[in-house]
Order: sequence, then structure tokens, then C-alpha cells
Amino acid sequence: MYLEQFTMLLAVFERAALMLMALFLLTRTQLFQQIVIKHHRTPRETALILVLFVFFAVFSTYTGIDVYGSVVNVRIIAIICGGILFGPWVGISAGVISGIHRYWIDIAGPTSMACLITSTLAGVLATWIHLRSDKKNYAKYGIAAGMFCEGLTMILILLLNNSSELALSIVEQISIPMITGTVCIGLIIILVQDLDDEKDKLAAMQAKQALKIANMTLPHFRKNDRDSLVKVCAIIRRETDADAVAITDTSAVKAYVGMGEENFLDSHHKISYMTQQAVNLGQQIISNNLNVHHFHSLLIIPLWENGQVTGTLKIFYSQPHRIRHALREMAIGLSHLISTQLEVSKMEQLKTMASKAEFSALQNKINPHFLFNSLNAISTLVRIKPDQARQLIANLASFLRFNLEKGDELIDIQEEITQVQDYVAIEQARFGDKLTVKFDIDGVHTKIPSLLIQPLVENAIQHGIVPARSPGIVTISVKKQGAKVKITIADTGVGIDPDVIPRIYQGSLGSKHIGMANVHQRVSLLYGEGLDIQRREHGTEVSFNVTDMQEETC
Repeated sequence: MYLEQFTMLLAVFERAALMLMALFLLTRTQLFQQIVIKHHRTPRETALILVLFVFFAVFSTYTGIDVYGSVVNVRIIAIICGGILFGPWVGISAGVISGIHRYWIDIAGPTSMACLITSTLAGVLATWIHLRSDKKNYAKYGIAAGMFCEGLTMILILLLNNSSELALSIVEQISIPMITGTVCIGLIIILVQDLDDEKDKLAAMQAKQALKIANMTLPHFRKNDRDSLVKVCAIIRRETDADAVAITDTSAVKAYVGMGEENFLDSHHKISYMTQQAVNLGQQIISNNLNVHHFHSLLIIPLWENGQVTGTLKIFYSQPHRIRHALREMAIGLSHLISTQLEVSKMEQLKTMASKAEFSALQNKINPHFLFNSLNAISTLVRIKPDQARQLIANLASFLRFNLEKGDELIDIQEEITQVQDYVAIEQARFGDKLTVKFDIDGVHTKIPSLLIQPLVENAIQHGIVPARSPGIVTISVKKQGAKVKITIADTGVGIDPDVIPRIYQGSLGSKHIGMANVHQRVSLLYGEGLDIQRREHGTEVSFNVTDMQEETC
């Protein structure tokens, strides 16, 4: 008897293996893959799955092993797998249809009614598991449901059969193979679930690769010139194992790396007809049988900015049929990231241009302010001390010539100190012993904009020392502090009005105090933090930090 049971168990496994093989082959087809991974299927797709599992269940009845009028088969396995994986329309329908079929072909058979009942119940149980259980538990609960239904079948055979001797003989022969064989439910469920998991893993890998490439190319997109785009193409080519990669705008090739790149070094190259189609249609173009310049596979993906196609990303391979689904999906995700980076890059460039324009406007406001005060001081000395006036004119000429030559360029901080010394020479000649200026300068060579320190020195003299009754001292210090350089202008004058400080930060002062307010705005634009203005017991201290450019470029 045990040999016969073992033989029947092998037969159950064999038929389950046939079902497993059929499902495996189906999961390799694109149509079945698309249906399986969907969460919401059309009635036609659901009907197609139903027909498939009804076929498995009915076919197993005809291919089963006859044992005293009963049939050893995998009908319950097919019903439960279909119901758990695809829901009530498949599970319950397959259970009812295959159960009625089993009853109809052998109405008077010793197991027909039991099979009808448990087939229908299997569909209901499978539906309950589908609706109530987590997907990770499908296989475990499916095996349990299968064993329960087959066990119940054995009990019903004993209860519903007129011949208890025949019923007992049937149960003794088929119970172990039928109940044990339901472990195949777990294998089938895992196979189909792996298809969905495989899709998720593939999507995760594609997203990871796209993000990796985007992260590597981001610094180059910020520059957005030809050399930077060439580096972007090189990165994409390396990460996709392509033979060539190109980035175009809507009319010409902007960068090309790979086979034949020597042809793109100098001359202007218009985009091809296929690329123009991608631009015009806003759709990706795939060719796996190309025959152009030793290339046989090509993927063209549009790049978008503000809802309009502004260029394309092109990936070439010398072998045919290299543009597969995984590469296409990854490239689409990458093109979205690149499009976003291009938009961000353009916004950063516009922001930089706006900051530069604002910076120039602020600087232009300062230049006339300083020039007026300097000329006023010199005019006072022309008749009294002509030699000193000539020296001051030389100082002023040197200062203005330097400022006009440099414009909005960054200059060495030591050159800026020279500018300040020219200004101080004029002011000391004007105020005599009332004004003392001390310099405490470290030997640093940080690059800063011109006229960044002088307006603060002018403010300390005009609004700090001049209103005071007694002579005063202005101290100008430039001190290196780690990666930064701290610039401080302190005076021993009357001290700044505490109510003025927040107005300087807000930029709401009148033209009388435009020097300090504009320096605060310029420092904020360039370094992110403005002036630190402090009212002291005797006078005012103004300081700010700049980056040590010499250290950064080493």
C-alpha cells in the first residue's frame, strides 16, 4: 500500500510540475507579465486568467489517476493558486466550474459530491486569503488551505458514501498523496510572486543607477558648457556600457563621447533626421537594427525644460538588439533627472546673473559717493597746502584708475588695503590730528570685491570720529581664522545709534548711510552672511568674514 501511495504522490507532484512549468513559460511572455503585475485588471484580462486556471483544474480531472472511482488530481491546487493570486473572480469561479464539471462527469461516483463541495470551498478560502492576508503569507496560508480542503474531502467521502468499505479504501489510498501534494501550492504561488518581486527589484536597480548617474553628473550640469557636457556623456557611457553617448539641443550636437568622437571635436554638427523626429514628437525612439557608422542599436530620449523639448540624450551600441526594456526604463528615468538638472542649472545661472547685476548696481552707487567726498577734501587743501593736495590727487587718481580697471572682478585683499590707504591719506589730510588710523593686517591674499572695506572705513570716520569732540582712532584689521579671513573696522567715536543697526540689516536706510547698507548687501550676496555691527562702550565695531580663496585653490 505504501508503494502505491508513494507512486500516487509522485503522480501528484508530476501533474503539479506540469502546471508549474506551464506557468513558468507563461510568465516569460510579456502579455502574461503585464497581467500579473497589474493591481487592477480589465474584465478581459481577468477572464483570460480565469480560463487558464479553469483549464488547469478541469484538465487535472481528466489526467488524474483512478482509484476505486475516485480521481487523484491537482484540481484543488489549481483553484487555490488562482484564487489567492488573482482574487474572487478567478478563485470562486474556477472552484464552482471545476467542481460542477467533476460532479457532472461522474454523478454517481463515490467522490463526486465531496469534490464539488470542497472545490467550491477551496475557491472561497482562496478568496478570503487573497483579501485578508499579506502577500508574504500567501504561500503559507495557501498550503494550509489546500491541506484543509483535501482533508475535508476525505471526511466527506466517508460521510457521503453509501459504501463505507469502499469509502475507507479510497481514503486509505489517496489521503496521504492528495494532502501531501498540496505543498505544491506554495511553489506555484512563489513562482508567480517572484515575477512581481523581480519587477520591483529591476525598477529599484534602474532607479538606483539613474540616481547614481544623476549624482555624478550634477556638478557638471551646474557649469552647462561644452566641456562639462562632454564629461556628462563620458559618465553615462561608462555607467551604461555604451559605445557612444551624445547630448544635443534642438538643432545641433552639443557633446559626443565614444566611437567616432574625433569627428565631433571642431565642426558644427546638425542633429540627424531620427533625432529631429524625437524633438518634434517629444517621444523616445528605439532602433535595434540600425546600420549607421558601425552602430546597430540606438536609443534617443527627449530632454524637457518647462514643458518643451530642448534637446535629446542619445545612447549608441555597435551590437544589434542592445536596447532592452531595462535600459529603456533606466534611460527614461535618467532623462527626467537630467531635464530637472538642466532646469535647475538654468535657474542658478539666472540667479547668478541677477546677483551680479545687483552687485554692480550697488557698487555703482558707492563710487560717486566716495568720489564726492574725496574731491571735497582735496578742494579744501588746494590753496592751503598745494603739495599735499597734489599728493592727494595722485592718491585719488591711483584709486580711481585701479577701480575702473578692475570693475566687478575680485581683487587681492592687499590691493584693497592699498585703496583704503589712499582714502585714509585724503581723510587724514582733511582732519589732521583729530584722526588716527591703525592697520593690523595679516599676510593673506584672499580675493574680495573692490570697495568692500573703504566704505566701512569712511563710515567710521564720518559718523564715528567726526561727530566726537575729542580725537579718535580707527583700527583696520585683517586676520586669518582657519579657512576664513575676518575683517574688522573699529572706531572710538560716538558709537552707532542702536536703532540704526536693524535698519541697516533691512536695507531701509536713506542715502546718507548708503555706504554701510550697500556693503552689508554685497557681503550677504557674496558670502551668505552680512555685516556684524556692534555698539561698544567707546565707538562702533563692524566685522565680516570672507572665504580664504588662496586656501581653497591650493
